[in-house]
Amino acid sequence: MTELIYHSDSYSREVKARVVSGSEGGVVLEKTIFYPGGGGQPADEGKMLWSGYVARLDKVKKAGADIVHWLHGPLPEVGQFVKCKINWQRRYLLMRTHTALHILCGVIWRDFGAQVTGGNMEPGSGRLDFELESMSGDFAEQIEERINAEVQAARPVQVNVLPRQEAFQIPDLIRTKINLLPEGIPEVRTVEIAGLDLQADGGTHVANTNEVGPIKVVEHKSKGRMNKRIRIQIAEPEADEMS
Repeated sequence: MTELIYHSDSYSREVKARVVSGSEGGVVLEKTIFYPGGGGQPADEGKMLWSGYVARLDKVKKAGADIVHWLHGPLPEVGQFVKCKINWQRRYLLMRTHTALHILCGVIWRDFGAQVTGGNMEPGSGRLDFELESMSGDFAEQIEERINAEVQAARPVQVNVLPRQEAFQIPDLIRTKINLLPEGIPEVRTVEIAGLDLQADGGTHVANTNEVGPIKVVEHKSKGRMNKRIRIQIAEPEADEMS
């Protein structure tokens, strides 16, 4: 079972790990910093280094309790220790984007009680679809003002892992129209923006909403009578954040 460092420490940029097995042309490590994708968040990019070799990560994907890493080039042997280095600029931008979408979700839930019907993200931009019947003429301006107020409020973002029974006692833990949590999982990972949003989530986030920076609502449109789409974009990170 791969130790998921990205679940406990989204800011970890590199780690030394042992190869425990090979799988379908890829390798499984004892622990990993690479997020395999899911919940609308793309998988991480990066590279591995060992014994004079440097290999780019082609893809990373969850396979049961393990994370399989496919590499461009030769593969390290089982038992070999490798250094994993993440593409931090891209990861951090995804962390900021993901938290921005949770801010948007929290504001829409708080002010309109609307569930999420779909969503997706790329580094620096993303969209959520909501079960909303109508939007006012100044809807985008109102939402942009409200979500940026939450950024400026500098709300802490906290991650917890709870027993399944305890987690499902939390009201409105699932904000999506369809419950995407696998049946029978013993524990549920939650992400809370203090005072705004609390929901089950498996992705990576920043530690405080003020790290997100300014958010722009770049599109809002109807996708049906009870389905409205909101697309956001965030600013590029500062130079020292990309190092």
